[in-house]
Amino acid sequence: MMKDTASSSLEDLCIHINEKILDIKRCILLRDIGQDECRKSVVHKIQNKVILVHDLLNKMEIEVKQQEKLRDLLKDIQKAAEKEQKEAQHLLEHIPPYLPKPAQSCITVPAVKDEGQTEAVEPMHAKKSAKKTKIIKEAALITTEEFESVPTYMKGRLTYDQINAVVQQINKAVVDKYKILHQPLKFMSSSVRNLYHRFMEEETRDTKGEFFIVEADIKEFTQLKLDKRFHNILSILRHCQRVREVRTSGLIRYVIC
Repeated sequence: MMKDTASSSLEDLCIHINEKILDIKRCILLRDIGQDECRKSVVHKIQNKVILVHDLLNKMEIEVKQQEKLRDLLKDIQKAAEKEQKEAQHLLEHIPPYLPKPAQSCITVPAVKDEGQTEAVEPMHAKKSAKKTKIIKEAALITTEEFESVPTYMKGRLTYDQINAVVQQINKAVVDKYKILHQPLKFMSSSVRNLYHRFMEEETRDTKGEFFIVEADIKEFTQLKLDKRFHNILSILRHCQRVREVRTSGLIRYVIC
């Protein structure tokens, strides 16, 4: 067994040596061909082509490196885009329930004619004005910047969402109140007519042309509790200039700013 292994190794060594001798013979043959005058032009052309191929390989290597850099850059861009997409999807799925409005919003309701008006005698311009809509002003929601600027002693444990929830309820009370005021009396039920008369009695010179509510309106049109927390939120809304108070004859009117 040992003899066979030694014989195999010797054969391999002989093959290797013979291959090297063959390579040397080829080199000598090529050297001799290069010295042959009739073959020098062919060798020269081959040399030029080798140089061209070498230059082409260099250019290809440079291009490959540039493409690799571009590939790495595109991978970075792809990762950044995927990250932005995930963040955008997260924001889409977790939109805050109360987003600040860009500006004060208003609700329009159809204007109605006074009870004394009749279609037979009113002029053409009166018909046009009757078709115009009246605007109900609402308070804008508190922005996060405004919330951060509110003094800590005013906020206490109140959250941004809790404050804006009250703003929305106040706006609901304002809209419901002024929708009634814009209705014709002849179409009102007795209970709604009583509300209408109360609204008119609460008007003063200071509130003329303004939109306001009182605590009775909040009780009538919302589920808000008029407790300490509610009045703390009202203080914040006054601080942020969403409402202001008009006090007359012991009645507090919350005017929309």
